[in-house]
Amino acid sequence: MPEPGRAVLQSIHVYPVKSLAGQAPDSVVVEPWGPAGDRRWMLVDAAGTVVTQRQQPRLALAGAEALSDGGIRLSAPGCEPLSLPVPGPADTIGVRLFGDKIEVVPASACAHEWFSTYLGTDVRLVHLDDPARRRAIDPRFARPGETVSLADGYPLLVTTTASLDALNSLIAQGDHPDEGPLPMDRFRPSLVVAGAEPWAEDDWLRIAVGGIPFRVVKPCGRCVVTTTDQLTAERGKEPLRTLARHRRVDSDLLFGQNLIPELTGVIRVGDPVHILE
Repeated sequence: MPEPGRAVLQSIHVYPVKSLAGQAPDSVVVEPWGPAGDRRWMLVDAAGTVVTQRQQPRLALAGAEALSDGGIRLSAPGCEPLSLPVPGPADTIGVRLFGDKIEVVPASACAHEWFSTYLGTDVRLVHLDDPARRRAIDPRFARPGETVSLADGYPLLVTTTASLDALNSLIAQGDHPDEGPLPMDRFRPSLVVAGAEPWAEDDWLRIAVGGIPFRVVKPCGRCVVTTTDQLTAERGKEPLRTLARHRRVDSDLLFGQNLIPELTGVIRVGDPVHILE
């Protein structure tokens, strides 16, 4: 446990394939568009539209391990593990990730078949070959030239253990107390901070993790993925029911804050977290 009043980085989370289970390394290189190896791959349907746990909760049970060469090793219940290299130079295809149309490189046919068999529907795996120029961050919250990987909208998401404890206390007092307490994996953060006060992140404007500064640009509005048990793929009512009562701003149900890095470098579990503004 951190010393009272001392915030530290408790854990790091990287998701090589969007919406699949990820990894919790002890350290990670922060790149301009997010943690190295984070969400460089995703699934799309036959129309080229992103497929996530929103449509396919069973993606929570599939895992992706980043390999040293940039490739990935896939695993899922009932499927043989599959290792995939980074696609070589190839023509890109246009796909849709929420409101963005971006260019990506298709993975191999065996990857499409593996995921289609697992999900029981036609999907394709694609790779973001050039995160430095493929997808700009929403200009309302970003500086010119800032880009993001295949994350929902921003390079990193930070949550705090104190806010999760506070949320779980509210869930225990609500209509579905049997669904709590919820683990942090429901919120799929990049960084988890311990030692802060509950909801302190709402007031952060800039923080530094180790020696890397980040702008805190926008609260994270939560979706149905947070109601999905990441170990069983079953869905419930929480935390959205409680967030709607206690953490609603306009139409958004808020938990966590989106970050844009101001510098690149390595961050490590146990690094101090300083509130700069």
